[in-house]
Amino acid sequence: MPKNHVDVLILGAGISGIGAACHLTRKLPGKSYAILERRDAIGGTWDLFRYPGIRSDSDMSTFGYSFRPWREAKVLADGPSIRKYVSDTADEHGVRERIQFGRKVLKAEWSSTKSQWSVSAECSDGSTETWTAQFLIAATGYYSHDAGYTPMFKGRSQFKGQIIHPQQWPENLDYSGKKVVVIGSGATAITLVPSMVAGGAAEVTMLQRSPTYVLSVPSIDPLWKTLSRVMPDKAVYLATRLRNIGLQRTLFVTARRAPKVVKRFIAAQTRRQLGKGGDMRHFTPRYNPWDERLCVVPDGDLFRALRKGQAKIVTDTIQQFDATGIQLDSGTHLDADIIVTATGLNLQLFGGAEMKVDGKAVNITEHMAYKGMMISDVPNLLAIFGYTNASWTLKADIVSEHFLRMMAHMDKKKLRVVTPRAKNVGVSNETVMGSLASGYVQRGAHTLPRQGDRAPWAVLNDYLRDAAALKFGKVTNPALEYRV
Repeated sequence: MPKNHVDVLILGAGISGIGAACHLTRKLPGKSYAILERRDAIGGTWDLFRYPGIRSDSDMSTFGYSFRPWREAKVLADGPSIRKYVSDTADEHGVRERIQFGRKVLKAEWSSTKSQWSVSAECSDGSTETWTAQFLIAATGYYSHDAGYTPMFKGRSQFKGQIIHPQQWPENLDYSGKKVVVIGSGATAITLVPSMVAGGAAEVTMLQRSPTYVLSVPSIDPLWKTLSRVMPDKAVYLATRLRNIGLQRTLFVTARRAPKVVKRFIAAQTRRQLGKGGDMRHFTPRYNPWDERLCVVPDGDLFRALRKGQAKIVTDTIQQFDATGIQLDSGTHLDADIIVTATGLNLQLFGGAEMKVDGKAVNITEHMAYKGMMISDVPNLLAIFGYTNASWTLKADIVSEHFLRMMAHMDKKKLRVVTPRAKNVGVSNETVMGSLASGYVQRGAHTLPRQGDRAPWAVLNDYLRDAAALKFGKVTNPALEYRV
């Protein structure tokens, strides 16, 4: 075999890629594999994003891997802690030595004649490498690492201060004593505001076009704290994991079936957090809970900053930037030394690599997602998509396990190729990321595979049903075409 040939090639050394590699090491130790990572470190999102206060927006009992407990009582972990967790997991399973750093994947092409993938990658020194593999696992996430999304604000060039996107946060940025305006209302914005207040900013304003639902959660899990006194880490992790999976699912289902009930629940909690004089207009979205992802804050840190007058929220639209800040359509002017555009991501699959099957380019919107993990008419490919209504890693874990069981089945039957085929299936308007109305999902819908109108082409977004089907269900299906 050529030097750069492996049984399995994994694209990306973030939380999904490292997880897939660990599953491979544990379940199919005889398989050779390599990971191509464009950056020079493990971590993916958690290595790329370095803005103040970066943290998970999912609890760590479900965001952690199924096979390696998160051993802290902290509910929402900070970026450096998550980065260390992923890196330590890779080291414990011998994954690090399989990673080829500084490799940006340019093209991946399947050859039916050879029954293998050929992947071209640009190295950090400018040279190009070619790798071949029987199986390809795309663990590159769903957004471009090159740049985040920033609208074309009128008058942007007139502003005399700094304009920063959280995805390209400058190292050692000094914002102490500065007036900061954070544009956005999602997880990044609500994290930045209290963090920059704590970091010494003179004034922090969150400017949002429309409100978001925000829930406060304890920073320390009381159940974890109690059980850890009498139970081993693995048992505590399992107990809190099962509880949180149940809570996440209950909240999501209730939001879908009785949105008014969930609205009232969130509104009541928000009023308590804001205290007297708090303006609920800034926390009363026009949409129902879970039409967009809910935001969470530890111990109400955002609300505390608002109560103390250390930060404020303005709900308005931007007329234009000017030399000293932002002019709003209401006539209000926001003075700023620094403007942070926490305005979202640019969706991108496969790290921007061109995908081909037998010389024909794959137009992803013409394909459907099989069980939310494979792409119709694309052989031997696992494309990892996590949950949008729960922790990303929950889904990444079980699709990796299912794909490896498919590989083991193929070894047993001496098969080499598996291809999902969508026959007589209606195409849904929804993408593999579901019906989220979030701006980045709507903007990037043209980059995502579609859902079908029934199983196994419909995305369930239900961990308990998915786990039953993917961890224990059959690896054969009428929609799967296996061949030698």
